[in-house]
Amino acid sequence: MRLVLATRNAHKAEEIRAILSDRFSYLTLRDLPEAPEPVEDAATFEGNAVKKAATLARWLAQQPAFCREPAYVLADDSGLEVDALNGAPGVHSARFAALDGSGMQGRNSPDAANNEKLLRLLAGVPAERRTARFRCVVALISSEGANGMPVEQFAGNAKTYEGKCEGRIAFSPSGAGGFGYDPLFIPEGFDKSFAELGEDVKNQISHRARALQKLRDHLTSNSKG
Repeated sequence: MRLVLATRNAHKAEEIRAILSDRFSYLTLRDLPEAPEPVEDAATFEGNAVKKAATLARWLAQQPAFCREPAYVLADDSGLEVDALNGAPGVHSARFAALDGSGMQGRNSPDAANNEKLLRLLAGVPAERRTARFRCVVALISSEGANGMPVEQFAGNAKTYEGKCEGRIAFSPSGAGGFGYDPLFIPEGFDKSFAELGEDVKNQISHRARALQKLRDHLTSNSKG
């Protein structure tokens, strides 16, 4: 069974492969350079994940290589919610720093710039008020039957799974692993950042891991039935 991951992020793709294992043969957007990339303009993680999955599934249904053998599409949207910032950056996590620049609102920001802005906004906020969480929603949809159907209508076929990981924001970055806000996020029950804990631990407790584990459990129960 083919699973197309709606991402070009190699770190994310490896994390997904590690959790779902060899159940699928995998492709990513790196393998499909002509695939469309929808604007992530939904107000929720679920809305963005479903839009990405449905848009890619509809495009795949129009490609000869996928007409005879439909594929499943997996898309996710995730981000950091900081309580002291009223839930920001939220759905804007990847482009948090770019929001400050004129004409840059649609572009993702470098990780270092996002982390610098987060620390700047939290300057002076004490440890007990630096609570935060990573939240992720993954959407799974088959490309079968997508051709000719409007994306908004076809999106109703998507199944979604949510995961979150509670923690706090450190006062300075630590660790060289991971990506995004990992060097600043210390998950609940640990005294090291995601960037220090290593992939094996992160793949058990992260927000994306928990969402993917729900998906994996769903697939396993269906295969047994």
